[in-house]
Amino acid sequence: MNHSALHMHQKVTFAVNRYEIFADNNGEPGPLIAFVEQKRLKFKEEVTIYTDSTKRTVLAAFKARKVIDLGSGYDVTDADGRSIGLFRKDFGKSLLNSTWHLDQAGAGTATGSERSQGIAVLRRVWNFLPIIENIPFPFRYHFDFVRDGKPVFSVDKKTWLRDHYRIEIADAEVDRRLVIAQAVAVDALQSR
Repeated sequence: MNHSALHMHQKVTFAVNRYEIFADNNGEPGPLIAFVEQKRLKFKEEVTIYTDSTKRTVLAAFKARKVIDLGSGYDVTDADGRSIGLFRKDFGKSLLNSTWHLDQAGAGTATGSERSQGIAVLRRVWNFLPIIENIPFPFRYHFDFVRDGKPVFSVDKKTWLRDHYRIEIADAEVDRRLVIAQAVAVDALQSR
């Protein structure tokens, strides 16, 4: 997988968050390249990324290192269980602006944070207002991941009400499976 752009669509069902990741086709979603079903309300997060909705072939997986994950991290593995890398939320920085660190062997750490500080603060206020607690956050938010001041990839929410994202990959060396795992985490684990 050497795609420079991907599309990720989330569909919420009763028991799972479902993600479909598509290759880019001239700015539009093309062929499906990954499929994820993340079970909600698990104590120790474990997510398998498949190549399609039949769930016969594993592309990658990520698993929380601890039950309480305040920065402990998630190990990302390939289909055979070998390490691809890891990501972790920076708990301290995430109090004001969600921040993630993504490590790939031999590539150093990429740090991703919300592009807009204003939206980041508004999202936190939104989560504390009881009158709107069951209403989804209506604004788009975006994450930019950089390493040594250079862009690695970005995750841009493209729609207001549905969770459709465009993932732009600037670093040719970053493992696309690691990018997909982090993009799913940016959405699925955002409120944790």
